[in-house]
Amino acid sequence: MSRIAVLIPCYNEAETIRKVVRDHRAALPEADIYVYDNNSTDGTARLAKEAGAVVRHEYRQGKGNVIRSMFRNIDADCYLITDGDDTYPAEATPQMVRMVLDGEADMVDADRLSSTYFTENKRPFHNAGNVLVRNLINRFFGAQLHDMMTGCRAFSRAFVKTFPVLSQGFEIETEMTVYAATHNFVIREVPVAYRDRPSGSVSKLHTFSDGFRVLRTIFRLVRDVRPFAFFGVFALLFLIAAAACMVPVLREYFATGLVPRFPTLIVGTACGICSLLCFFAGILLNVSVKQQNRLTELLMNLSAEAKRHGKE
Repeated sequence: MSRIAVLIPCYNEAETIRKVVRDHRAALPEADIYVYDNNSTDGTARLAKEAGAVVRHEYRQGKGNVIRSMFRNIDADCYLITDGDDTYPAEATPQMVRMVLDGEADMVDADRLSSTYFTENKRPFHNAGNVLVRNLINRFFGAQLHDMMTGCRAFSRAFVKTFPVLSQGFEIETEMTVYAATHNFVIREVPVAYRDRPSGSVSKLHTFSDGFRVLRTIFRLVRDVRPFAFFGVFALLFLIAAAACMVPVLREYFATGLVPRFPTLIVGTACGICSLLCFFAGILLNVSVKQQNRLTELLMNLSAEAKRHGKE
């Protein structure tokens, strides 16, 4: 029988955690429900335990740290992560889990932006931020997704056990999406009816500080995952600067045999050297990324082979 783990990261969600646990118990009665308490001070852990969840603690603050512990310590065939704020309907989760267990997807996202998010969400900057992140990731990483920052996802074991968690906070959502898109994992989306937090429940997401961290993460991931494109842009900019400096100097030299503007010549030469350095750095790092991708594929193949032998 397939093992299903429902993972709920929580920080001060006493208003909603009991309902979230009970709703997911009703929707997925065969699943083990884990609530990871992240230093709550409002009794979240106690209420989750009373509702029937297995409660564990992560003392390093931040959603990324919680997910790192979840993925490292929980063993299952399908992992469903959802927020403890009761904004995602549990009724959609059986379909998401089935898609993973049937091999239709490695990551299934609960897509809020295609349904009620823009009408239910009362924080306008969050709307704009979600659209911006979606457009950036789709453009830079070749994805075709609607909701990049959803807090409700189902994962295969292959994804969870090969995904390196590097982020500490909310930018983990961006990191998971980019990892899945750039490592040929099958991604599916299930539209869900998003509802805003109930009265008394407070969002832990800081619009501008966390938004800046997400944008910084995208910048870092472009550098790490698409190094040739990243450094190629800088190589092109330095090449343009070098040409702008060198063309008039060379024109004057061929006309008169003199180079009266040595500072311009020096700057142009330096820009040309920087352009070459960026170009070759992009090539070398691109080879390194491809090698890492090969190792990841090998690891997944070995894991799948071990799983098949285990079933036999």
